[in-house]
Amino acid sequence: MKKSLLAVLFLVIIRIFSQDIPAQNQGLVKDPFFNNQNPQEQSGKKVQHKHSDTFGVSPDKYEGNPVFSGNVVFEQQGSVLTANEVVWYQKENFLKAIGNVVLTSADGSRITAAEMEYDGNTQRGIARKNVVLTDPKQTIKTETLYYDKIPNTAYFNTGGTIYSNDGSVMYTKSATYNLNSKMIDFVGRSNIETDKYTIVSDNIKQNQNTGVSDFFGPTTIRDKKNPINYVYTEQGSYNSKTGESFLNKNSRIHNNGKILTGDKLYFNRNTGFGKGTGNVMLDDPREKRYIKGGYGEIYEKKDSAMITDKPYFVKIFANDSLYMSADKFLTFQRQDSANSLKKKSFLRAFRKVRIFKSNMQGRSDSLSFNETDGEMHMMRKPILWMGAKQVTGDEIRVYSNPEKEITDSIRVLGNAFAISKADSLNIKDEFNQIKSKNMMVYLKDNAIDIAKAVGNAQAITYADDTNEKTKEVTRIGVALSTCGEIVAHFTEKKLEQVDCNIGANTDTYPMSKISKDQRFFKDFNWNTKDRPQKWGDIFLDTPNYPEIVYESDNSLFDRAEAERKKLEEKNKPKTPVRVKK
Repeated sequence: MKKSLLAVLFLVIIRIFSQDIPAQNQGLVKDPFFNNQNPQEQSGKKVQHKHSDTFGVSPDKYEGNPVFSGNVVFEQQGSVLTANEVVWYQKENFLKAIGNVVLTSADGSRITAAEMEYDGNTQRGIARKNVVLTDPKQTIKTETLYYDKIPNTAYFNTGGTIYSNDGSVMYTKSATYNLNSKMIDFVGRSNIETDKYTIVSDNIKQNQNTGVSDFFGPTTIRDKKNPINYVYTEQGSYNSKTGESFLNKNSRIHNNGKILTGDKLYFNRNTGFGKGTGNVMLDDPREKRYIKGGYGEIYEKKDSAMITDKPYFVKIFANDSLYMSADKFLTFQRQDSANSLKKKSFLRAFRKVRIFKSNMQGRSDSLSFNETDGEMHMMRKPILWMGAKQVTGDEIRVYSNPEKEITDSIRVLGNAFAISKADSLNIKDEFNQIKSKNMMVYLKDNAIDIAKAVGNAQAITYADDTNEKTKEVTRIGVALSTCGEIVAHFTEKKLEQVDCNIGANTDTYPMSKISKDQRFFKDFNWNTKDRPQKWGDIFLDTPNYPEIVYESDNSLFDRAEAERKKLEEKNKPKTPVRVKK
């Protein structure tokens, strides 16, 4: 009976306060957040007091509004607020909660704080001090949280930490969370930490349902196990469930020291596969080279990459650059067998390989290049030009010193054929020629020094004589050599001496006794129309330059041949003339 009387008395007092005290509530000062921006929001029902251990009124405190203490419970449209103490501004439909404050919404989300203000009209609240918001997807911790029930959003700008149920942790200065759509909008520099990667971005929008993060500013996704591997974009998205990144603006994929850029990039963190389209470039600063094309792929776990769609390769040296084009380039790294702590870099080029360097040009169907050791293999109808010299064969191997950036030697395997202009200062059709099964060419200061032909070696070389007094050079004739090994010595880029070893057979003919046809091997092919003359020529199947028309001087042989014929005619025995009787 006593409890019933107390309850009735309590309700009467509340009624009295609701009628008599409003005039004292003029002193309430609200945070601007509570200012009503939309008249339609003025639909919130009155908050209802459900329980408290005690209540009271102090005229000099809280503008004379009632104060409820001890296990206080208020409710509004499915939302329940509990606290140690609550001040109820009845006219304004406004609450101030103090101590162990908990606001639980009908959707199951929960806000805890040391203090909270709640406006029942706009259904907005501000939680302060050790604020924690939890829902089925995550937990947000901050110092001040602004909550708006009608759109069901929470906002903070005092710095906060978000713990997602997938194990990721987010750090940000400011963020807005939509509890209905589970979308978080991070404003300003924010971090997302997982056990495998870190995301740093100036603006992230993350959907907790789909696991997709959209980026609208400079963003980096970095691999924790291998921090040199990361992706960068200024506009894109990342799916934490599939590990896929779609990068659309000023984007880069950093993979084992190499950088892939393009108009649009894709990368799968789980598989290590990435690709790019439109203005793709694969840059390798360590090798001082890059490859450009229209499409590219990288394979992080295989430490390799592929570039196609009109690609070209540029390797930068101190005083020069090497340019190369092909239908497709493949690069990869492999462990150094001599040093497990190091890797070697390799390049493969497929179909229609074209090379340009100031002192060397070449063409072949395919190419293999060990960039670390400086060893290049040109395969399938290769042809190499160096100055006024041309080399062909079944396969050409070029050996260089990467540190000194000079070419040491050239090796030709199968059907080796070297041609050099006898005198590069004239346009006479006079060419020194060496053929053999295999050939080694040794260079000094990037110029041919010695050429050694081995196996069925043959040579056609021009012999000159220099007058010691006048220094005038006179053409002696042409030497035809056949032997097991031929060694040719060059001085100042000109053939100086030819040594024929192992079964040597050399015949030297004066110009008057050797015809033009005898001065050329049958498969002679001095190619000038296909030779790149500038780096832009590498994009052409053939530059198709006009063939150089060489002058043929066969006058000495022709005169001598005419004299021989006259002499033969003169020395022919005379046949007696028969007279018929």
